[in-house]
Amino acid sequence: MTQSPTASPARTAAPSGAVRDLSVLDRWLPAWILLAMAAGLLLGRLVPGLDTALEAVTVGEVSLPIAVGLLVMMYPVLAKVRYDETHRVAGDRRLMGASLALNWIVGPALMFALAWIFLPDLPEYRTGLIIVGLARCIAMVLIWNDLACGDREAAAVLVAVNSVFQVLAFGALGWFYLQVLPGWLGLPATSAEFSAWSIVVSVLVFLGIPLVAGFLTRTLGERTKGRTWYEQRFLPGLGPWALYGLLFTIVLLFALQGEAITTSPWDVVRIAWPLLAYFLLMFGIGLLASRALGLNYARSTTVAFTAAGNNFELAIAVAIGTFGVTSGQALAGVVGPLIEVPVLVALVYVSLEAGRKLFPGDATVPIR
Repeated sequence: MTQSPTASPARTAAPSGAVRDLSVLDRWLPAWILLAMAAGLLLGRLVPGLDTALEAVTVGEVSLPIAVGLLVMMYPVLAKVRYDETHRVAGDRRLMGASLALNWIVGPALMFALAWIFLPDLPEYRTGLIIVGLARCIAMVLIWNDLACGDREAAAVLVAVNSVFQVLAFGALGWFYLQVLPGWLGLPATSAEFSAWSIVVSVLVFLGIPLVAGFLTRTLGERTKGRTWYEQRFLPGLGPWALYGLLFTIVLLFALQGEAITTSPWDVVRIAWPLLAYFLLMFGIGLLASRALGLNYARSTTVAFTAAGNNFELAIAVAIGTFGVTSGQALAGVVGPLIEVPVLVALVYVSLEAGRKLFPGDATVPIR
């Protein structure tokens, strides 16, 4: 896919129109992702002890190899951000207000409602989904936003804001949605204590490290070679590593949880329906609400993807730490990426198609 030269100052315009101009990785990305998911599931089923090996060393209860994959995935995207232009994002009250409302009010409330509507008889899975709804995305959303030609600087700022709120609000919201609100509605409550340290480690590792690395790479690269060299020579070679890291992470994530997914197919289906509804509704609400507020395509897309994505690494770590590795709550978190990855890849294409219809004449809409 190519885009308008004015779509984002952080991107270099490419010639319009030809699928043949895309790399093999970009051209067949949905197929590679599906193959990575399938390969992970097969590895998890066919290689004895693989899950034990992957979990032998952890970072904040997340497997070290998966943590490495996430860092490799996020670093190139954050190295592309023009940090000297992020101030224009922080000053956009419509953007910041819409993102905060969607992520910390609408998202958790919607997941709570969907979990109770679809899983009234399965309290463990229901609790797991509610925890997923509280864990706002700080990792893979950068990839989806980049593929849909969203505002890269806006994504970096919103992810950072989500990280701060995640540390401050996750525990309080978990208490509210699992104990207080069910009590008000006459529903069974769930008692859970979340590890604040797990949340802090998740934010520091999965956002802090690649953010600092990306910032230093751009600062030092531009200082020594200049912006033209950095964006036209250095970044094109670095860029594909984000997708390599994504595919590597998907393989390991599904290998780690392959047995849990393949041995409980009907449970996976039950959990999948509210997740599918959640992703579609949050993306649609985010895109249309941002458009109604007068945001352009690039920023509306960024708001939509940051609202629709979730931090499954954190949700799984919290569920395992609180309820155990074999719990239904942990399985609900594991099913999350099984649904999120293909759905949000599909929404990248939906965003690119809808942009031309919803934002006519907008210079940030990518050229087909």
